Amino acid sequence: MREKIHSIDKNIIDFIYYKLKNPILDKVMPFITHLGDGGLIWIIISALLIVKPKYRNLGVLCLMSLALSVLLTEGIIKNIVERVRPIIRYPRENPLVTIPKSYSFPSGHTSSSFAIATVLFITFPYLKLASLLLAFMIGFSRIYLYVHYPTDVFVGMIIGILSAVIVLITYKNILIY
Repeated sequence: MREKIHSIDKNIIDFIYYKLKNPILDKVMPFITHLGDGGLIWIIISALLIVKPKYRNLGVLCLMSLALSVLLTEGIIKNIVERVRPIIRYPRENPLVTIPKSYSFPSGHTSSSFAIATVLFITFPYLKLASLLLAFMIGFSRIYLYVHYPTDVFVGMIIGILSAVIVLITYKNILIY
């Protein structure tokens, strides 16, 4: 089963690399992926929310979701699974980004992105679609740049969504009591 999943992953990532690669995306995808470096864009969005008293709790919920997703991906799962990145296992000439030193599974960029995008989707209608679109683009950029397999990104999405749901449910239950 594991080999079958890896085979599907490899076929998808190779299709994207060989069929979708073009000069425009070669410029756009590194920019998009760098927005997710260290959760930067999401930290900025959270900070902007925190500055406004009306949205302070929402900003804190975003940061809590981000923290939980980072703990789960970078702190726990990557170190248990230890999946080698595709760009290391199947080297490419002239990579478009610096090759990350951490493990591949799951995608931390994607997990962080979906953690905050989910909080915003559920609680803040003005950023609902924009945040989800950005999260999807960051996840796709990781595959395009050959630093993650599709399953890394998919599981990163799930972890991000679950992180947000856990934080929102916990917050709601605290308010009830």
